[in-house]
Amino acid sequence: MERTGTILRGREFEPVEGRVVIGDDGRIEAVEETAVESDDIILPAFVNAHTHIGDSIAKEAGGGLSLEELVAPPDGLKHRLLRAASQDELAAAMRRSLGFMQRGGTAACLEFREGGVEGVRTLERAVEGLSIDALSFARGSIDAMHAGDGFGASGANDDSFDRERTATRKAGKPFGIHAGEVDSSDINPALDLDPDFLVHMVHPEPVHLDRLADSEIPVVVCPRSNLVTDVGLSPYAELNERTTLALGTDNVMLNSPSMFREMEFLAKLSELPAPEILRMATVNGAEIADLEYGLVEPGREARLLVLDGDSDNLAGARDPVRAVVRRAGVDDVREVLYGTGATAAGDGDR
Repeated sequence: MERTGTILRGREFEPVEGRVVIGDDGRIEAVEETAVESDDIILPAFVNAHTHIGDSIAKEAGGGLSLEELVAPPDGLKHRLLRAASQDELAAAMRRSLGFMQRGGTAACLEFREGGVEGVRTLERAVEGLSIDALSFARGSIDAMHAGDGFGASGANDDSFDRERTATRKAGKPFGIHAGEVDSSDINPALDLDPDFLVHMVHPEPVHLDRLADSEIPVVVCPRSNLVTDVGLSPYAELNERTTLALGTDNVMLNSPSMFREMEFLAKLSELPAPEILRMATVNGAEIADLEYGLVEPGREARLLVLDGDSDNLAGARDPVRAVVRRAGVDDVREVLYGTGATAAGDGDR
């Protein structure tokens, strides 16, 4: 199988005209430069590095509430609504969000999964038959971590998480934790856990930036969510100088899980260059979860997004990387490739 067009190749997303050759094993065999007639733009599918899609039952609930009133465990509005919903209702709502992400070019999401072991099983039901990888960074118990793909801690001010960190490391699974979302008080204890990644880091102080530079712990930023909850915006340039950044859409209660919207928002409120933002939306998130995709280069799993470069929105674009980051959307998606399979634009299930 092959796809032709303008290929955003490698970690620098160098635009080259040519074809991507995909083997029977679903991996990229070659990226060949050659003249082609296609106007398509071929890039890695997205990795949404931080989601809470259980909130899909409560979109736009709680307008005007503070972050603590919205999502703080155990009695924030979100948690009360989750307790009131049945597992069937949660699975159906999450499935719709997963289908939306799949149609919008997302290959995987790193889901901070509430509800313990039962919550992990509900996500498995929700994603059954879809092509997107929904990874459970479970919370609630060590058993939930073993049932899922890792552990996703709420924050070091909620608990010490020492036992969970030790168990997760022993299991060889990734450990992520929220830090610095409301203030800086939970950043040092979060860093003391030596996590595999941090989420938010809106309020780092110089000492925290120094620790990040020394540890090189990746940070997932969620700019639209931080704006909606009025906690501020992360110092993106300063963080990017010190460690690897990835991009997440956070709570579906607050924002659609669209990586196109997240990239555009970040591009227009920060000075980060377009290639860096595209890395945040693809390979950086993939590497946090040790996924074998996120780049268009030989040997990688062929999780690819094909955009119509002749759409009304993208036709005439002089810089394809900037166009993808700053203006592309789901209406420009021609297809999403998942190895040897493909989901055409508009399809939710396979």
